[in-house]
Amino acid sequence: MRRITPLSVRTLPLLAAVVALMLALALSACGGEEAAPAAPETAAPEPTATSAPTETPLPTEAPAPTATARPTATPQPTDAPTATPEPEPTASPEPTERPTLTPEPTPLPPCEGETGGQVGNCAPEFAGTQEWINSEPLSMASLRGKVVLIDFWTYTCINCVRTLPFLRQWHERYSGDGLVIVGVHTPEFEFEKLYDNVVQATGDEGVAWPVVQDNDFAVWRSYSNRYWPAKYLIDQHGVIQYRHFGEYAETEEEIRKLLKDIGADSENFAAPLPEDQQWDTAYITAADREQTPELFAGWNFTALQRRGGIGQVDTYVEAAQESYDTEGYPGVVAQFTMPETVLPNLIYFQGAWAIGPESARQAENTDDFRNYVLLAYSARSVNAVLTSESGETYKVVVTVNNEYLTEENKGQDVIIGENGESYLMVTEPRAYKIVEQPPWQKGQFLQ
Repeated sequence: MRRITPLSVRTLPLLAAVVALMLALALSACGGEEAAPAAPETAAPEPTATSAPTETPLPTEAPAPTATARPTATPQPTDAPTATPEPEPTASPEPTERPTLTPEPTPLPPCEGETGGQVGNCAPEFAGTQEWINSEPLSMASLRGKVVLIDFWTYTCINCVRTLPFLRQWHERYSGDGLVIVGVHTPEFEFEKLYDNVVQATGDEGVAWPVVQDNDFAVWRSYSNRYWPAKYLIDQHGVIQYRHFGEYAETEEEIRKLLKDIGADSENFAAPLPEDQQWDTAYITAADREQTPELFAGWNFTALQRRGGIGQVDTYVEAAQESYDTEGYPGVVAQFTMPETVLPNLIYFQGAWAIGPESARQAENTDDFRNYVLLAYSARSVNAVLTSESGETYKVVVTVNNEYLTEENKGQDVIIGENGESYLMVTEPRAYKIVEQPPWQKGQFLQ
């Protein structure tokens, strides 16, 4: 493998007191403009019963006059009743036409056939789930007659986050026509299982459709799913008609087909469909192009699942093995020394780091930059999942090629200080956007 030697300039720390670190690197992100929300339809009021016409009341007869005795010198008052005037007759109200009652639709029969996650299967029920967000608990049976889009996601997955603008657009365009989106939040990290964290993430990302927690992967397994993000499109009869794994596809076109099958006639069917993902031209024209994959720092991913790469294998594995053999899997501290030569697409540690099942965290407090993480990457953007064991906010200084980031190449979460220092503030457990450079670049050094 080709070796890459870093520049010999002073280094700055990338992470401090990190509980979870994931460098999810993506080649490019693209997407059309979001459509303006469709005007909500006003529901017709329920018909009210109309009272029967009132009969015209008969006028009250005046009583006959009573004869009175001739008055004497001192007249006595009489008890003759006073005549009552005839009341004005009341006009009879116009009869109201009785409303026509719409018969209840005949419920669709249950889906018959094999249940699973393949096209043509009956969609599984939401079994083994936890809390629901933005909705009361739903069932596939209750959604019969609708077009249902099941979206498997987790809120620190950068590829999942990139699909959310499209989901927001579909929800705004088609929810009034019979589309129901259900987000199945199947977490990758332990902190993603916390209900409050998921609620916070759905609010931050503008997720207005129903979301259910799938902490035990019950729904995930019922679909035999293996990917984030993954989308399953289900017709009015509960049958899976389409599925897609990854970010971009012709999903909206398939949504329109199934909505037309249930009689929807939306003006949004004429709206332009999103364009296919555009690959960076710098990547396409590079003779030795490469892309850094998703990397993990915890041994559960790197050692057991073989999903990620660590540079100092011997030191790392020794700490990981000790953590694995200890009850509760605590993070085990190891002293790492940065080698003179580093290989691309691997994580390197410098200083004392505690290696745990999901994360690597800095194991000592220092006043200088002696502890840091280094990555030689090839990509257009860099994102890291960060959190804090104490829950307190902390600062992470970031450099690329031993230089501070600028407005031209910094990610959304990076702050440029008055002295030009580039850093981010870790305030909550989530994916932080660190680098967003216009073209794809090869052999960059992030620390």
